[in-house]
Amino acid sequence: MQMNPNKDTQLCMSLSGRPGNFGLRFHNHLYEQLGLNFYYKAFSSNDLPGAVGGIRALGIRGCGVSMPFKEACIALVDELDDSAKAIQSINTIVNTHGHLKAYNTDYIAIAQLLKTHDVPQNLTFALRGSGGMAKAVASALRDGGYRNGLIVARNETAGRALASSLGYQWLPELGAERPQMLINVTPIGMTGADEADQLAFDANAIDSAQIIFDVVAIPAETPLILRGRAQGKRVITGLEVIAIQALEQFVLYTGVRPTQEQFQKAVAFARG
Repeated sequence: MQMNPNKDTQLCMSLSGRPGNFGLRFHNHLYEQLGLNFYYKAFSSNDLPGAVGGIRALGIRGCGVSMPFKEACIALVDELDDSAKAIQSINTIVNTHGHLKAYNTDYIAIAQLLKTHDVPQNLTFALRGSGGMAKAVASALRDGGYRNGLIVARNETAGRALASSLGYQWLPELGAERPQMLINVTPIGMTGADEADQLAFDANAIDSAQIIFDVVAIPAETPLILRGRAQGKRVITGLEVIAIQALEQFVLYTGVRPTQEQFQKAVAFARG
């Protein structure tokens, strides 16, 4: 990709426990295609206050925030957009002249996908996870009218709190429950994770479900998605989530909304 940075180039970045190349390739591809003087770089850090302070001090325009920083960053910004305030989880920071405002485009992506995949509101579902991304997904489900849900989380305190805040039931494990939709919002199945080669749900539960939804984007085909496809289930992938949330971040950073064709080309390029 041809880049010609200069003193006026605006920098954007991401902070993640396990940085990947999708966002970097997606954003930089669109910057080039649309003739925008921006550049995007992915980072990780063991010094979160220092990293966020650097965004402010160096005038970095925007920052994508991924696991495990979605909640810890809240205390470090100046303002929360309604999309982040309602669920107390962020995935995007926009810097306007030193003022850091946080958003949650994960929530937007999940809400869009539930509609575009025509997921019936009366489906029973189980969501595995209790962190910042789980809050975004569960909140989008609740706000979308999905009432029959289970929150499956090993962390009882976080799991119970998430479930009770949204009107769902908490379970430490799925057990004998057989919901119609299974949603993984944990690192299980993620490249580089300790459980990268494992299924987020029991094979029997997957085989009994109608829809399999995995927010893990790396790899694009997780063990959960592969099992779901093999059993002929409808699947919603983490690649779809990361693409839509990245698009909404791009708009927040630049003020420009690409066409659908430009968006799809950027997704294809980012998958590389």
